[in-house]
Formats: sequence, C-alpha cells, structure tokens
Amino acid sequence: MTTTLTKPPADAVPEPPKRLRRPKSARAGGQMHAGPLAYVILALFTIGSLGPLVWTAIAASRDTNRLAQTPPPFWFGSNLFHNLDVAWTEANLGEAFVNTTFVAGVSAVTVVFLSTLAGFAFAKLRFKGRGALMLIVVGTMMVPPQLSVIPLYMMVAKLDWTDQLQAVIFPSLVSAFGVFFMRQYLIQALPDELIEAARVDGASSWRVIWHVVFPAARPAMAVLGMLVFVQTWNDFLWPFLVLTQTGNPTVQVAVAGLGRGFTPDQSLIMAGALLGTLPLLFVFALFGKQIVGGIMQGAVKG
Repeated sequence: MTTTLTKPPADAVPEPPKRLRRPKSARAGGQMHAGPLAYVILALFTIGSLGPLVWTAIAASRDTNRLAQTPPPFWFGSNLFHNLDVAWTEANLGEAFVNTTFVAGVSAVTVVFLSTLAGFAFAKLRFKGRGALMLIVVGTMMVPPQLSVIPLYMMVAKLDWTDQLQAVIFPSLVSAFGVFFMRQYLIQALPDELIEAARVDGASSWRVIWHVVFPAARPAMAVLGMLVFVQTWNDFLWPFLVLTQTGNPTVQVAVAGLGRGFTPDQSLIMAGALLGTLPLLFVFALFGKQIVGGIMQGAVKG
C-alpha cells in the first residue's frame, strides 16, 4: 500500500505558531488587582495599628476614676480638650516641641549626610582595610546602647553640657545602622559605570558625590531621615538622664513629668502622650507620599 503526499500549493502562506496569551495581570507593567481577602487582611492590620492611638485619645478624654473602672471606656468622653490644655501648660510642651524638633532635625540631617558619604565609600571605593572597618561598624550595632550610658555621661559632665541640648545632639550625629543601610542600597542602586563616566568627563570627587551619588541615593536618604527623626523624637533614656523637666526638656522628658503624685493622673499622662504623637503623624502625612514614591522610583529600573 502506497501513501501519496500532497504538496501544498506554492502560494500558500504558512500559519504562524500560536502564542500562549498571558493574563493581563502577568504582563510586563500589568497591575495586579487585590481580591476581597486582601482587603480584609489590610483592614485588620489597619485597625490593629490604629488601636493604641485611638485608645490613647479615649483615655485622654476621660478622667482617672473612669479609667480605673471595669470595664474600661470604649468611647470618647468630654474632657479631651481640658486635659490637653492642662498637659500642655503643666509640661511646658511648647518649649519641649521646639527643643525636640531642633534636636531631631539636626540629628536626621547630619546622620543622612554622613551615612551617605560613608555608605558610598564602603560600597564603591577600594581602599585597604575596607572589610575590617565595615565589620567594626556592623559590630557596634550589636552592643546595647545602655552599656555606653555611664562613660557617655562622664564625658558630657566633663564638658559641662548637662542640661543642655548639645548633650543630646552630639551622641546622635552618627549612626552605624545608617552607614550599613546606605551601603547596602548604593551597592545596587549606583552602577560603577555611572561613576566612571563622571570621572572621565573630568568631575572631581565632590562633584561625583553631589551630582551622581546624592540623586541616586535620594529614596534611601528620605527613608533614613524619617527613621532617624522618629527615633530621636521618641528617645527617652538618654535625654531623661542629661536634661531636666524645667531646663531644656524634650517632649519625652516633659511628658514624664506629668501626673506625678501619690496617685498619678493617667488621663493627664495620656493627654501628654497624645500631644507628643501628633507631630509625628503630621510629618509622616506630609512626607510619607514622597518617601513611598521615591522608594518605588528607585525600585523601577530601566
């Protein structure tokens, strides 16, 4: 039995191979849509995150006797603005806000600037002992800060800086975490070819840092600045040791002086804590979008 093969006509156009179509969410640049479960999980996390802040506001709107009852109050009372006014006056929070803003602002700017320079050096420059120095920097992060309180206080006392803001500012001008954070970011975000091209064009080291390194590190600098500002604003132990409530207090030191007595006024303490938290919420609401946008811009390549 013979099989005859039919030859396709010469003018026949072969059909192109069929390509598998990817779903829209899997295409390059496609946006994935969240399902109902994702919204439920995000809502639960949001409620859990806002819970302590809402409870602080509720406690600040009540009085101490009501807070001591069982069950505790679950809704706002009528004493909120009265407690806020008393806490603002008794703790001298106006001066404390100015002091803390100055301390946190100077610390954030200095830490970001120095950490970016050191991170660039550890990430892109080749020099002897680079690995050993980086190991020492990372090793300092493993030492509890409480161990350095006594020698640091002795140093501040010899300089006659007690009860002055420079006693809080100078120990926070450098950060081992900031150096490590910027180094890890610049290793990936700053190509070596970009630095070499700037140097071929005749740019000096400072021009390379100003026109190449700083623009590339801007998202990480914004995140680090926010972290340092929040950490300095919330710092309590060291400012409490070197400052007083009546001299140059920071917010946390001033709030610690509220509600003193045989029976502390818990509602007044909560009112001071609420006032000390509101500036951080304002700062994050003002700069949070720029920080997140900078992170997303740095994450998109090409």
